[in-house]
Amino acid sequence: MPEHAVSTRRSFIGWLSAGAALPVLAACGSAPAEARNFPVKLSDAQWRKRLTKQEYYILREAGTERPYSSPLDKEKRKGTFICAGCNNRLYSSATKYDSRTGWPSFWKPIAGAIATDTDYKLGYPRTEVLCADCGGHLGHVFDDGPKPTGKRYCMNGAAMDFIAA
Repeated sequence: MPEHAVSTRRSFIGWLSAGAALPVLAACGSAPAEARNFPVKLSDAQWRKRLTKQEYYILREAGTERPYSSPLDKEKRKGTFICAGCNNRLYSSATKYDSRTGWPSFWKPIAGAIATDTDYKLGYPRTEVLCADCGGHLGHVFDDGPKPTGKRYCMNGAAMDFIAA
């Protein structure tokens, strides 16, 4: 095969690969929670002052805690799980269940408590769960939960606090 043909084929394959990768690469840098319009707005300095390092990492940088590290995973009392950033009521203990994943899991949020977005941080789309009031990252929702919703809201315990009834 002539050298020009090999070079042309390599260029074509390179451009084709770059075009296929572009949507994934563009989605990886999803906008931070502050870019959306949420009622509770604080500066980065104010968030850092208000939150612990772990809360900041999860809520403001979309981090994830280690599985089985949160005491809220084993919380069984009646009460309400609230956002650690702004105290928004997120989940009732009546909708909590043991998903055996190591993170607090719920089958339904309190009406109007959350917002969702799509993140591609692992290279494929997942539904990210955000606090509807401050936009803090809480975790993700999956379609492998129990009835009646079939949803598993897999939350970071450090993103929440618990208020016993």
